[in-house]
Amino acid sequence: MTPDTSTAESRIAGPSPRELVADVLSAESAALEGLRKDLEAGGVAAAAWDAAIELVDGCKGHLVVTGMGKSGLVGAKISATFSSLGIPSHVVHPADAVHGDLGAIRSDDVVMLLSYSGATAEIVDLATILKADGVKRLGISKAADTHLARLCDCHIALGSFSEAGPLSLAPTTSTTATLACGDALALAVAHARSFTASDFRRRHPGGSLGAMLRPVDELVRFRPGVNLTTTTEAQSVADALRSGEQDHAGTVRHAGAVLVLDAEGRVTGLFTDGDLRRLVLTNPAALKDPIGTVMTRDPLTIQATATVGEARTMIAEHRIDEIPVVDSDGKAVGIIDVQDLLAPRVAVD
Repeated sequence: MTPDTSTAESRIAGPSPRELVADVLSAESAALEGLRKDLEAGGVAAAAWDAAIELVDGCKGHLVVTGMGKSGLVGAKISATFSSLGIPSHVVHPADAVHGDLGAIRSDDVVMLLSYSGATAEIVDLATILKADGVKRLGISKAADTHLARLCDCHIALGSFSEAGPLSLAPTTSTTATLACGDALALAVAHARSFTASDFRRRHPGGSLGAMLRPVDELVRFRPGVNLTTTTEAQSVADALRSGEQDHAGTVRHAGAVLVLDAEGRVTGLFTDGDLRRLVLTNPAALKDPIGTVMTRDPLTIQATATVGEARTMIAEHRIDEIPVVDSDGKAVGIIDVQDLLAPRVAVD
């Protein structure tokens, strides 16, 4: 029996899998680049974006996102992005909307309708109903002359292009462009509303994002008067160590450093356990000298309101183990240890 080689021959004739991947990435990136160029050129595209940002920014209710099929799945992600940036949003399926779920859309909402063709029956029907009800509508489709575009208060045109891949059938380039437009619009509106990292953290208290955006003050375990020895520049190294030894009585863990303060409580220096080891090995007699002569003067400090992410960056860049934490007046709040930054705790000791 002669073996069937048609499958093997077809594979040889077409692009390799790696070439196909490159073609898909190229097609999708070209679509996004086209959107960017249209925006930067000004004119109709720029005016459409301005109108869309203004419409969503002025929304007093929710941004309701709707789309059929793959557009609906992309819409769910767009809606989630808006919500994470402090812009209330939810998803309504267009078929469900015309079968009883119109109550999920209120008069002060803005509805984002997604359909690359601009002719999806369920989306067009919903847009028609919303227009009659006076609900604001933002459409995203391939061109400004689609049926959907004509039914909307403002509309973003993605541009006409083929879907990626040799068959140009599966939604790929169109969904990528739609998603990118949703991301860009969400971030632009958040910026217009002065959305901050602190606002973002309140909506992402869990996971790595929440941990990185926590204020440093929440992780400070070593504080003056509790478990952190402080001294003045005039006190000798030995006397400062004796004070620290008295402070270390008990079971509470203490910092491996002495914080040197001026009369107003501002940080002027830092003397760590590492500094002590080096001093003993090189010049033991200096234990009788004022600590101000051997300390690290004007050490790097960090504001109590800074984020854990900023503190981690400081430690990585400067290769230090302890960072004095100060308030807005430069007064000592405490010391944060590298171990606390590498594994932020849920609860403070």
